[in-house]
Formats: sequence, C-alpha cells, structure tokens
Amino acid sequence: MDSGANDYLVKPFRTGELLARIRSALRSNNSSEDAKAVFSIAEIEIDLVARTVKKKNELIKLTVTEYKLAALFAQHAGKVLTHQYLLREVWGPGYINRSQYLRVFIAQLRKKIEDDPNRPVYIVTESGVGYRFTSQD
Repeated sequence: MDSGANDYLVKPFRTGELLARIRSALRSNNSSEDAKAVFSIAEIEIDLVARTVKKKNELIKLTVTEYKLAALFAQHAGKVLTHQYLLREVWGPGYINRSQYLRVFIAQLRKKIEDDPNRPVYIVTESGVGYRFTSQD
C-alpha cells in the first residue's frame, strides 16, 4: 500500500470480492473526475459532463469538433498543445499533417469565444508550435 496502491486483495480470493472492489475503485475514480468536470477561465466556462460551453453565462453553440477542441484546451489550460497533438486527439492519427483543418476550426472557435477574434485572449497562437488556452490576466 505504501508503494502507491489504493487497495490490496489477499490470495485466495473470491471473484465476487474482486469485482466488488473493482466497482468501488471505478466509482471513486469517476467521482474525482466529476469534481474536475467544470473548467472556468475568466468569463468562459466549459462543462465536460454536460458538454456545454458558456461565455458570460450564455450558452455557446459549438460543433462536435469545436467542442472537442474546447474540451482539450480546458483540460490542458495554460499548457501549449502542439499542432500534431491537437490533430491526433480530435481527428485521429491519419490527420497529423493536415494543419489546415486545425487553423479553420481554431478560427471558428475564436469567433465564438473571443471578444475580438483578430486579437485572441483565450486561444493564443504559439508560433511554430501550437496553441495555448489562457485567461485574460
């Protein structure tokens, strides 16, 4: 248990007990994820459970792809996400070299989230690397 384990089962054990402990571990894991399900940065709120994005408490209608991008940005707020990472996570490994897809969808997402899409505050371009989701501060 000191090595990082959350539970321990002594042999011989019954299958029912093993399954009960697995269900218990999954429940506790899901409840900790639900606590991190709403991300707020300044006036933007992204709810990963409800799959909603709000700006100034108003619901923003996003396409499935735009939502996937917003969710990734929320989960990695403050970190630079490379073009390749975003393409792989949203479109799949076959699209890693299709950066034009990413540029189009980032532009669409900026139009919906940013006050001035030409001077982005939330989705900031990191030249030659990728994008960073950050607050106005």
